[in-house]
Amino acid sequence: MSDRLTETRIDGDIAYDGTFLKVHKDRIRLPDGAETWREYIRHPGAVVILPLFDDGSVLLERQFRYPNDKVFTEYPAGKIDPGEDPLACAKRELEEETGYTASRWDFVCTIHNAIAYSDEHLDIYLARGLTAGEAKLDDGEFLETFTATVPELLEMVKSGDISDVKTIIGTFWLEKIIAGTWTPG
Repeated sequence: MSDRLTETRIDGDIAYDGTFLKVHKDRIRLPDGAETWREYIRHPGAVVILPLFDDGSVLLERQFRYPNDKVFTEYPAGKIDPGEDPLACAKRELEEETGYTASRWDFVCTIHNAIAYSDEHLDIYLARGLTAGEAKLDDGEFLETFTATVPELLEMVKSGDISDVKTIIGTFWLEKIIAGTWTPG
């Protein structure tokens, strides 16, 4: 890391301590010695699952997202619980949200989706060898599942019907994985 770019925390505090998110406000020193403030969200991290069927179709969800007041198309995903292994979280979330289990799991990559104001990271996993079961949605969780092909997903990305960043990145990865040009992990 270049010292010419590094910002250094002087002091700070939690501006908001929620049950899920914590908003921090820190006084920092810029590389040129000037001082300013940074506000950012601490997030526990999450996983994203790319459930790929043997026929090449993909399992997705539709879910209402309150901050944007609309239903989004996205991959199964969920927050990592304190002390939880990310792969264990991915397995749990896939089964809870969709009812499916997978016999093969591959780590794909880690993404940081909001680097200007959050430390959130998402670990993306490819799930194959899918077996249907019964979903076990959390209280207050409502979603629909459906399948689509990667070309259909790419068209939804192109048209703007899919705007969720984790779903866009996951779809681009799946396109490369299915073509054999990229391998997970």
